[in-house]
Amino acid sequence: MNVTERVIREQFPFWTGALDIALPAPGAGLNVVVGCGTSYYLALSIAATFNRRGHRAIAVPGAEWSRHRDSYPAGEDVTVIALSRSGESSETVQAVETSRKAGLRTIAITCAEGSSIARAAETVVFAPTHPAEGIVMTSSASLMLLIGLRMAGIVFDADIADAAERLMETADRDLSRIIQGRSHFVYLGSGALYGLATEGALKLQEMSLSYSQAFHPMEYRHGPISLVDDATFVVALYNEDTAAEEAGVIRDVRDKGAFVLAFGGPGDLSLDVPAGNEARALAVLPALQILGERVAEMRGADTEAPRHLSKVVVLA
Repeated sequence: MNVTERVIREQFPFWTGALDIALPAPGAGLNVVVGCGTSYYLALSIAATFNRRGHRAIAVPGAEWSRHRDSYPAGEDVTVIALSRSGESSETVQAVETSRKAGLRTIAITCAEGSSIARAAETVVFAPTHPAEGIVMTSSASLMLLIGLRMAGIVFDADIADAAERLMETADRDLSRIIQGRSHFVYLGSGALYGLATEGALKLQEMSLSYSQAFHPMEYRHGPISLVDDATFVVALYNEDTAAEEAGVIRDVRDKGAFVLAFGGPGDLSLDVPAGNEARALAVLPALQILGERVAEMRGADTEAPRHLSKVVVLA
């Protein structure tokens, strides 16, 4: 077992600590959730959950917000919530700095106490993560998602970490077998689960150097389905509200040769998930991380040193 897999498997005690962290309230106006890479994809799920819970929100990449803020909804009553594992990602730090200069309320969610983003933000939420985590964001991603969903008003049961660990272990019993012969990976999710789909696709790219895509399920018929064949592997993240419609899409891709790993609905391998779209978003994330590790093993990729990547992206 390499370090990447060990961190994935050992992340759950950190979740327990994050359930007790005191959190600031969302802004009364527009909440802009920013981040880069994984943090931006988590922001998509967090912003969607904010909206469902009655807090207006959008997700914006850090560089977009700092450089093109006038291209997005704003106004005077804006709270910027920035996600950064290291607290040093240049674009996210810049998003906080420019926001604060503009007089906007700023909140940083980070796993690095005393980092640049912690110094730049008005309010800081610090979540300690696994000390051995390397380039690929695993434990820290789960923690920042957990905190963001809690800020939106989601109350997690104390057993959420156990539920996620069981789901990961159940999925992992079959992953090495079901990915054989598959080279085109597709992740489908809607609502708060779309951000998880994009994050799953990113993890697979980073960890295994595989071609992956993420879509809203109902959009997949509108062109992308043309690529489906017997080399396609689909991860279906079923939304409770639209599961019946999404099952129709899954029938279509299975008929065209895809293998479907399904969370919360029909597929070639179907796994039960917790009730509530937000709870299943958090619970599914470690299973998506271990999937990336298994595809990397199949392809002979080293997830401790993914190609062209560094742990922190700092602009020169």
